[in-house]
Amino acid sequence: MDMQRWVSGITIAVLFTGLLVSCDNQSKSRDKEDHRPEIGKDYVNPTGMPIVKEPITLRIFAGKSPTSNPDWNEVMLWQEYAQMTQIETKFQMVPFDQLSSRRNLVLADGNYPDAFMTSRFSSADLLRYGQQGILIRLNDLIDEYAPNFKKLLDKYPEIRKGLTMPDGNIYSFPSFYDPDFMSMLIGYPIWAKEEWLDKLGMEPPETTDQFYEYLKAVKETDLNGNGKADEVPFGAAGIGPLINHLKGAWGLGNRGLGHSRVDMDPETNELRFIPADARYKEVLEYIHRLYSEGLIEKDVFTIKSSALYANGATGIYGTMLVPSPFTLMNQKGYVGLPALEGPHGDRLYSHVKTPLIHVGAFVITDRNPYPEATVRWIDYFFGDEGNKMFFMGIEGESYEETADGEFVYTDHILNSKDGRTLEQELSKYVVWLGGSYPGFVSRKYFKGSESLPESLEAAERVRPYVVKEIWPPFTYTQEETERMSILSADIHPYVDEMRARFINGSISFNEWDNYVSTLKQMGLEEYMSIYQSGYERYMQGAE
Repeated sequence: MDMQRWVSGITIAVLFTGLLVSCDNQSKSRDKEDHRPEIGKDYVNPTGMPIVKEPITLRIFAGKSPTSNPDWNEVMLWQEYAQMTQIETKFQMVPFDQLSSRRNLVLADGNYPDAFMTSRFSSADLLRYGQQGILIRLNDLIDEYAPNFKKLLDKYPEIRKGLTMPDGNIYSFPSFYDPDFMSMLIGYPIWAKEEWLDKLGMEPPETTDQFYEYLKAVKETDLNGNGKADEVPFGAAGIGPLINHLKGAWGLGNRGLGHSRVDMDPETNELRFIPADARYKEVLEYIHRLYSEGLIEKDVFTIKSSALYANGATGIYGTMLVPSPFTLMNQKGYVGLPALEGPHGDRLYSHVKTPLIHVGAFVITDRNPYPEATVRWIDYFFGDEGNKMFFMGIEGESYEETADGEFVYTDHILNSKDGRTLEQELSKYVVWLGGSYPGFVSRKYFKGSESLPESLEAAERVRPYVVKEIWPPFTYTQEETERMSILSADIHPYVDEMRARFINGSISFNEWDNYVSTLKQMGLEEYMSIYQSGYERYMQGAE
């Protein structure tokens, strides 16, 4: 047994050494592959195009969603932008499902690129790698070379608050949703099948009781007329989205989805851990009733999105939680429900994202010899013309302007002759598909499912009930981050496990007090103390 371990250890060491040698060789050959001229302080043009006076190359590590182009180096956006700027980009693509491990590996072995894009750096990552000197400080560079982004910082102080780390530095460019783009912020409502509501003689539910009655009627009625009891009252991939929608009917989640476990208790004006609150217990009891009566997809805890979409395409769901029934399932005739009123009179739409959705969407490393040009390069997309280019692509190729000043995708994208989806056609031109990108997202140029008429209508329906104060992510010191990571590793999985067990009935609600007691034993008090520090830092803002 010891010999086997020794041989395994030698094998791993050899493989790791080979990896390091390979990375070292790649690093040594890097300057030979890229055009990296000697530069002085005046190599970058302060305004206008091109950005630099002599061509340069940037190496960028990029996370990729399944819907995005597998090779961004072939995307027309970057080819056109290279001609405008004299900055060529070489993207190293990494699928999102491998992103964390691959990103951490290149950072650990020192063979990291000039910048990371759509690589999902958290606030904790930004502080850690910023203090290590791997990510460069951007404060002064933004002031001098990022006029578009600086305007956003001035207009929306919450961006600066959310990006400024405890050491006073900004290390990233984010993805930021226009706060007025409500259909983007709400993510998606609870969609209800309007045809079935009409057949049942019901109006869209306004309360949790009416929601229950509608789901029950769907289960008990052959609404699709096929003689089978195959209608599913509610469908979703996972139970979390339903909880995040319904908890507002009990007055919980009053600071938005960016802090799904913690909000502000309106009675005490103190931070509240939602999963330990008595009203959260009532939410779970309500959902347990739905589940026990067969009103929720029986496989809700395990079903994958692909299976949910396939089921939805058959038209079996009375209600569901997906971004768009039309774009994902080709289902028309679903209407977004309003915020539901709960048993205590609460009517809060809590399923709303923070506009500062991705804090670490673009970062620049200390390996980058052209930080000024790189800041100008990314800043362009935070301005109007760059924003249009990033989301719409190339005029005449992927979009056109209508007589009334609207921007629309060209016919070959909207109606592919090859049977390709809109996203598949768009992936030749743009890279925002799948999210996590840096930029400013507004309705003017963003034409995803959130811009569909039914999504816009759903957003207006819930707008009066959307939480009034939406918290962006808080920032923590390195010590706080380490302790929070340890505590969260115990508390979060336990909360998720127990909510599933309460809902599916494998544990009685008589065990609620024991559940809360266990949370306290896991260090909930310290967890909330650290949260309080992050909250106070956020309220103080950047000095």
